[in-house]
Amino acid sequence: IYTKYYGICMFPLYQVNAKPLVIAHRGGAGLWPENTLFALQEAAKLGADLSEIDIHMTRDGVLVAIHDESIDRTTNAKGLVQDLTLAELKKLDAGYRWTNDEGRTFPFRGQGIKIPSLNEIFAAFPKQVINIEIKQNDPPIVAALRELINQYNKTKQVLVSAFNSRTMKVVRRLCPNIATAGTEAEMDRFSKLSKLFLTRPFLLSAAALEVPYEMVTGHFVKAAHKKNIRVDAWTVNEVEDMERLLALEVDGILTDFPDRMLSLVRKTESVQPK
Repeated sequence: IYTKYYGICMFPLYQVNAKPLVIAHRGGAGLWPENTLFALQEAAKLGADLSEIDIHMTRDGVLVAIHDESIDRTTNAKGLVQDLTLAELKKLDAGYRWTNDEGRTFPFRGQGIKIPSLNEIFAAFPKQVINIEIKQNDPPIVAALRELINQYNKTKQVLVSAFNSRTMKVVRRLCPNIATAGTEAEMDRFSKLSKLFLTRPFLLSAAALEVPYEMVTGHFVKAAHKKNIRVDAWTVNEVEDMERLLALEVDGILTDFPDRMLSLVRKTESVQPK
């Protein structure tokens, strides 16, 4: 639904009366092995507007999609991402530990699901918007990210986020044409000011505020929209919470279960008067 904006602006900006984006958190971590090419492809087939991924860098300087600094939680091995080469990571089973029944079954083991490089993701999704969170702060990986974004002409199709203020400062300096999300410090300050109705003089370089769903209030959303800043809430997995946030007119919802969010959006659309 946002394709028409690709040529004239950055990542989908706040639009009055726009449909909320269904954002598959880590590609839909509740449905498939997180941060994998398989997950992103399945989320796209399902109808999610975009996926959110996390990135680290390997020992040989390749950006890869993985949430943790180690491979312990999601693969059949142990170790730090930055201590391993891409070739070593590619030998691992990224679906090994995924389970949705508390460990009774592991349906994605041995299915050939690997940790993907960011190159692979960009190549697989040349036109799709991608939400990228920088997890690694030291050594810095912003310059490598900028190079890849430029190489694949993704400048207008990414939203880059980082909780770390120093990392985000580098992103905004090196990548002035790329949309960014607010840092943790910026979110906290904006939230406090919104409760006091004092956000008007607050200067914010972000195109979006990605906030924990518990933080979202009507005041917060309205204050952000007055500054033409979108509000995306995370990580929202219960339908009841999704309904509350939609009523508050958030612009996007990051969820491990994009199927639930899509069902709710379609249900809402079907009952609206035409």
